[in-house]
Amino acid sequence: MNARLIQCLLVVFAFVGLSHGAQEERPNILFVFLDDYGWKDAGFMGSDFYETPNIDRLASEGMVFTDAYSAAANCAPARACLLSGQYTPRHQIFNVGTEPRGKAKHRRLEHIGGKDTLDPGIITWAQCLREAGYRTATMGKWHLSKDPLPYGFDVNVGGTHSGSPPRGYYPPHKVPGLEDAPKDEFLTTTICRKASEFIEENKDRKWALYLTLFAVHTPLDANRELVAKYTAKPPGKLHNHIPMATMIQSVDDGVGRIVATLERLRLADNTVILFFSDNGGYGPATDMDPLKGYKGTYYEGGIREPFFVKWPGVVKPGTRSAEPIIGVDLYPTLCEIGGAKLPAQPLDGRSLVPLFNGTTKTFGERPLFWHFPAYLQSYQVIDEQRDPLFRSRPCSVIRLGDWKLHQYFEDKGLELYNLRDDLGETENLASRQPKKTAELLDRLEQWRSRIQAPVPTRANPDFDAADEAAAIQAAGRAAEKGKAKRRKK
Repeated sequence: MNARLIQCLLVVFAFVGLSHGAQEERPNILFVFLDDYGWKDAGFMGSDFYETPNIDRLASEGMVFTDAYSAAANCAPARACLLSGQYTPRHQIFNVGTEPRGKAKHRRLEHIGGKDTLDPGIITWAQCLREAGYRTATMGKWHLSKDPLPYGFDVNVGGTHSGSPPRGYYPPHKVPGLEDAPKDEFLTTTICRKASEFIEENKDRKWALYLTLFAVHTPLDANRELVAKYTAKPPGKLHNHIPMATMIQSVDDGVGRIVATLERLRLADNTVILFFSDNGGYGPATDMDPLKGYKGTYYEGGIREPFFVKWPGVVKPGTRSAEPIIGVDLYPTLCEIGGAKLPAQPLDGRSLVPLFNGTTKTFGERPLFWHFPAYLQSYQVIDEQRDPLFRSRPCSVIRLGDWKLHQYFEDKGLELYNLRDDLGETENLASRQPKKTAELLDRLEQWRSRIQAPVPTRANPDFDAADEAAAIQAAGRAAEKGKAKRRKK
């Protein structure tokens, strides 16, 4: 064998060794994605009634983002944005289902129904990670089609088109992977146990686990083992809802068990943990104060979420970032973490890895967008939304730096807020800041044009202005009576 051939072989072996080393250095990925879990529902975000010691510890070991947003204010569109890396106008999932929501007499425009299933032609980040060699699993809520497996997952536990546990949080669970649940085991506990088993089974290879728990979505089904504890607990300033408290602790207990599994298997130091939620908290049971709004509204309480990342050796523990980020950013982030190639399709976010590893502190004044051309009716809480009949009517929203502009299509209403000075969105500055309003509106309309966002314009022939006005007055009177009763208590 001549010297030149030996030299070539050494180069090849070195390249293979480096490639193998790079593969081995890629971390496992645990993505905890909760349902209806509000911005202030965890201890590390300020809760004084709900107990989340395991999640709080993870947050303290990583980087907490105070200005993290979902790309939509309710379940299905938020998840479609997350899995596709695209804003709602691209994948066309705007709401849960495609039928009009709320009473026809109260809708001034014909809504845009969109789609209820994620286009299988859209490549998800799960497909990218699997192509890069990861064993992928989704456990819990899917909500984007009948079956998540064609979207890049090797394992499915519990995922169907359903937006909530089909039979509640106790068995029987007639969904894939949960048929064998012990009869008295709480659903969150079951799914987290299955997650630990998946990690154990794949301890010798790279894995990515999308732990998309049903909790804390309705039905508000208390974990029976924890009711007595929270019944006896002194009330907090914000949160006193006992079933919700038991559900939130169940999430925390389950995450704690999974982390214990990682530590026992000596995988904790090579596992990235991301923690996020799909939309704001459920208004009748929790509160995001000082944020205004809740699930279904496009005020901060409906779209701002708790988010942190723990990445040993990369993310500095105990750090915080006020950089505005959004759900579509998770697609390129997960791909960069896993060394996966991005597909040749539109992606609206950017990788957060430079923020994670400290190579940058800010992306500058990057605009974030929301688009909702549909309707979402009220539930019994109505005091933190634009009107008492709908949590949201058709609208678009932009955040740029400290400024946030809402545009509502029915009445051409504009609401401008400075979030640095007015986090609770209490003072509409649109008339007092006409230049800023015009600037943001122009950027919002340019974005809609560029992304071909459908805007409802056709009048609803069933709309009845008198009936709407009467319903608004009646709802207002009912709300005042409810407040009076609460004051007496």
